[in-house]
Amino acid sequence: MASKQANPGIVAENRKARHDYLIEESVEAGIVLTGSEIKSVRAGRVNLRGSFARVFNEEVYLYEAHISPYEQSGTYFNHNPTRPRKLLLHRREISRLDGLARQKGLTLVPLRIYFKGRRAKLELGVARGKKNYDKREDIAKRDAQRDIERAMKSRNRE
Repeated sequence: MASKQANPGIVAENRKARHDYLIEESVEAGIVLTGSEIKSVRAGRVNLRGSFARVFNEEVYLYEAHISPYEQSGTYFNHNPTRPRKLLLHRREISRLDGLARQKGLTLVPLRIYFKGRRAKLELGVARGKKNYDKREDIAKRDAQRDIERAMKSRNRE
């Protein structure tokens, strides 16, 4: 029986990225994985917190994403959990992302890993870092919205 999730294709989400960064745009990219890595991704053993992407030699690489070693295989056939992983994008997309990433204050941040058919995909966001007052403002808006929903819910009961 399938587990009850909002979107069953999503494996891992980087919630911290949406808190720390203002996402200006996002791009879907393929990700090159080894056999034991794809098995770990299918098992949901992925952590994107603290990871980032960079353009190097006209190729995009994902750094510091932690994909746990596959438990059912021996230690010999496993992978390095935090190795750099190549992302698959069209050349035009890579050059555009490189130009954006070179701008002051912009970075490439992975937002989520999901499956599209049988293939693992990564949503890569072009992000600008938030200041502390921006974060506090977002928290205040969320709390106000929660209070409004709570008040409406109690009003509907009466």
